[in-house]
Amino acid sequence: MTSTQTALPELVSIDPAHGTVVGSVALTPIEGIAAMVEAARIAQQSWGALTHAQRAEILRPAAARLKSEATRLGALASREMGKPIQEAIGEANYCAEGLGGELDEIVTALADTPREDTRVSSILRYAPLGVCAAITPWNFPLLMPHQSVIPALVAGNTVLLKPSEETTLVACEYAKILNEFLPDGVLSVVIGDGKQGRALVLADVNLIVFTGSRETGKRILGDAGPGLKRVILELGGKDPLVVLDDADLELASAFAVRNSFRNAGQVCVSTERIYVDARIHRAFVESMLSKTRALVQGDPAVEGVQVGPMVSARQKAKVVAQIDAAIASGATALHGGGSDEPNSRGNFVAPTILTGVNHTMDIMRDETFGPVACVQSFTTIDEAVDLANDSPFGLGAAVFGRDTTRASAVAARIDAGMVGVNQGCGGADGCPWVGCKESGYGFHSGPEGHRQFAQVRVLSRLK
Repeated sequence: MTSTQTALPELVSIDPAHGTVVGSVALTPIEGIAAMVEAARIAQQSWGALTHAQRAEILRPAAARLKSEATRLGALASREMGKPIQEAIGEANYCAEGLGGELDEIVTALADTPREDTRVSSILRYAPLGVCAAITPWNFPLLMPHQSVIPALVAGNTVLLKPSEETTLVACEYAKILNEFLPDGVLSVVIGDGKQGRALVLADVNLIVFTGSRETGKRILGDAGPGLKRVILELGGKDPLVVLDDADLELASAFAVRNSFRNAGQVCVSTERIYVDARIHRAFVESMLSKTRALVQGDPAVEGVQVGPMVSARQKAKVVAQIDAAIASGATALHGGGSDEPNSRGNFVAPTILTGVNHTMDIMRDETFGPVACVQSFTTIDEAVDLANDSPFGLGAAVFGRDTTRASAVAARIDAGMVGVNQGCGGADGCPWVGCKESGYGFHSGPEGHRQFAQVRVLSRLK
C-alpha cells in the first residue's frame, strides 16, 4: 500500500460463543457496487450464451472441492454463527453431496418444453434474466447461498452474492471454491450490511433473491417496484404445530423439542407455536420437558453439544425481551426463561418452554427466531385450525395424529406453504421450498422453483 492509499473499512466477524474475533474482510464501498454490477453484466453475455448443460458441467467439479473442504467450512461456519460443529459440517457436506443431483435437476427443469395444437408448434424456452443479486442470511451460512447461487448460475445469470454480515467469511470461502471453476466476473461477493444490500437492490440488477425477515423483504419489494425487477423472497415464519388427541406423544414431543430448539431456534421453519388438545396437554408438556432437560447446551465446537448461542447480542436481546414480556403478561416458563434465567450467559438463551400463553402476547404473533416453544391448549379442531391460522406468516406447519386421514384433513386447512403430517414440513425430492401469506413472494428449489431464476420465452411457428 502506498502512502496515498487508504485502507478500506473492515467487516469484523465475531464468534458468538466466546466473543472473540474470527477474522475480518474489507467492506465493499457502496459507490463501487454499480461498477460491480456493470462488470457482471458484461460477463453475463458470454456466460449466458452457453447452454444450461454446459454451465452445469463447469460447476460440477465444485462438488468434490466442497466435499474436500467440508470440515474446514463447517468449522468456520460454526465459529461465525454458533451452530453446533457437527451440524455445521453436515450442512457443508449436504451442499457438496447434493450438488451433482441438483445440477441435473436444474438442467432438466430448464430444458426446452414443446407445446402444440392443430395449428401452431411452440417451444417454452428458459432464458437468463441477466444479473442476479443474492442476499442471504446467517442461520444457514452455506446452504442459503448455495440454494440461491447455483440455480441462478445454471439459468445463465451472473451473480453478486451479498451474505449476512454475521457470516461473511464462510460465504467468501464458498464463493472462492466456486470461482476456481467459473469464468471471471460470473460470481462476485459484496461485503457489508444492510447499506450495501440496499445499494445492490437499487443497482441495475434484473433479479433479487432474498432470504430473511419479513420487514426487510417488504423494503426490498418496494425498492424493486419502480424497475419492475424480478424478486424471489423467502421471509419469516411463525410455524405452528397441532397435536391432536390421538397423537403419538413420544413422536410429537420429540419433534417439538427438536424443531423448536435446533440451531438454537434460529431456523425459518422452527416450531414456535404448539397447540395441543386439552385432553393430552399435561402429558405432552411433561414429555417435552423431560426431553428438553436432556439437551446439552454449550460451546458449539464441542462434540455432543446440541444447542449453541444466539448469533449475536442483538438477537439474544430480542428473544429475551419477548420472553420477559410474555411472563409479565401471565405466561409461565416451565424450562429456561428470560432475563431471570440463571444459566444464561453471553449470547446464550436456555431452551425455553412457555405455557399460559395466548394470542394477545407478542411472542405468539411475532417471529422469535430463538429457542422458545410456546404451548397452548385447544378443545376443538376448529379452534386449533383458527389458532394456527391466526398469523400473517404462512411458511411451514405440522400436524400430529395417529389417524393420518384425520390429521391430513386438518393439515389441509392450515394456511402454510408446507405442512407435514407426523413429520416436519419438508417435502419429497423435487418439491419447492415455498411459503404463503407474508412468508414468501415467489419460491425456490425443485423444478418449479428453479424456473423462477429464468425468463420464460415462447417461440412459435405455424405447422
